[in-house]
Amino acid sequence: MTSVLRLDRRTVRRARTLAERAAAPVIELARSHTTTSVERAVLRLAGLTGADAEGIPWVNRLVDAVAADVGLEHGAALPVWHELRRGRHTDLAALAQKAAAGGMHFAVPEGRDRQSAASAARRAVGRGIATIDRNRKTRDRMLRKLGDPPKPWIYLIVATGDIHEDIPQAQAAAREGADVIAVIRSTGQSLLDYVPEGATREGFAGTYATQENFRLMRAALDDVSAELGRYVRLTNYASGLCMPEIATLAGLERLDMMLNDCMYGIIFRDINPRRTFIDQRFSRQIHARAGIVINTGEDNYLTTADAVDAAHTVIVSQLLNERFGLEAGLEDWQLGLGHAFEINPALPEQFRLELAHAQLVRELFPNAPLKYMPPTKHMTGNVFFGYLLDAFFNLAGVMTDQSIMLVGMMTEGIVTPFLSDRDLALENVRYVRNACAGLAEDFRPAPDGFIANRARQVLAESVELLERIADDGLFTAIANGTFGVTRRPADGGRGADGVVAHADGYFNPATELLEATA
Repeated sequence: MTSVLRLDRRTVRRARTLAERAAAPVIELARSHTTTSVERAVLRLAGLTGADAEGIPWVNRLVDAVAADVGLEHGAALPVWHELRRGRHTDLAALAQKAAAGGMHFAVPEGRDRQSAASAARRAVGRGIATIDRNRKTRDRMLRKLGDPPKPWIYLIVATGDIHEDIPQAQAAAREGADVIAVIRSTGQSLLDYVPEGATREGFAGTYATQENFRLMRAALDDVSAELGRYVRLTNYASGLCMPEIATLAGLERLDMMLNDCMYGIIFRDINPRRTFIDQRFSRQIHARAGIVINTGEDNYLTTADAVDAAHTVIVSQLLNERFGLEAGLEDWQLGLGHAFEINPALPEQFRLELAHAQLVRELFPNAPLKYMPPTKHMTGNVFFGYLLDAFFNLAGVMTDQSIMLVGMMTEGIVTPFLSDRDLALENVRYVRNACAGLAEDFRPAPDGFIANRARQVLAESVELLERIADDGLFTAIANGTFGVTRRPADGGRGADGVVAHADGYFNPATELLEATA
């Protein structure tokens, strides 16, 4: 794209170089460690499903049994498939049930036994990856047949807690113009160290992310896609203590987008930083293979930090998310980097500041499908002003050529939106998108005017911060509250006990297969 801000190319290159330096030690950590959720994701790729009478999935029971006997330093695959090959168990489910009952002992095989176990694990996991590949081809085929809606894609959330109530709401939203349906997760699911089984009807401010819920919603959106003659995308959330598993289930059930951010779980859910970065790398390898677009969470920083003072932290996080994503195999078209319209509307020249920030992000990441979030922090309960503020957000999104726009709700901060609220919100964004179509090509800020100078200031502040992070380390920056104000030390948070360093000879058939074809 043609730069309208006239950003200094050397400064942009310097920013990316610093982001690469800052990310390098974290990537090395992720490459040399595993977690309980990564190992459970491997078993899910091999087809292990179901749960015990208490609702704890068999993948949890089996990985816990392996960890108790021999640890996870060599991965779960070798002990599991070594035991399967001994012929005393018909399949993974039978093995998991026996292990949960405490009736067996695992061992790490060596020599020919190791080779045989590794080959069997590769075949089993390879079948799961083949399913992901077929789903990607199915999506491509449907896009060719039904067509892809023009950008910006209109992104709308449903969140009743009951998957069977979510489905008709999602279909109704698609009929009213929504291009992407996001099924927001039940409150607190990030903190569960297991993925619930089956269709769920009792979520809290959202619906549980489960494989069956994914399947049901995907089928429902396929039906409405055929009805409307355009492909409707499905989004969920790959974050929290089960990030790798949820990413895997998304690939197995053909979701199209996943919320997946390098620091959101650390800052806003107090999940151990090391656990998060290790889980994130594996989950993004799955997303890359599945052709899933990730959505990052930089917009959340501005709900706790000031949107003007902390604007540069958004840029820094986006550059880090880009680096982590590309290293894991994602392509530019899969990097739905996030940002938000969250400057205090009482601030003079607020709209010019918003345009400066949005245009800066657009020019830094010209090939990324940017996700732009509507105002939430300063919504007062005055629905008339809220509706006007959402229209300004929609205008900023069209003017700066954003790719994915979440629909703002005039009742934000008052109630969970009613269907009528969503209908009015969709009417708002449809009007602005249609009335201002193509306006981005006419948006040309003065070369040394307010907007261009503000953008260059934020970029310069981003480089300064990246220099400190590259020198001091990303974990130190997170511990100091650099992002979203909240301080999170590297050795704190939930899930730290699930982090395991690789031993010599660690084996993960999923990582091996994914990296071999990346």
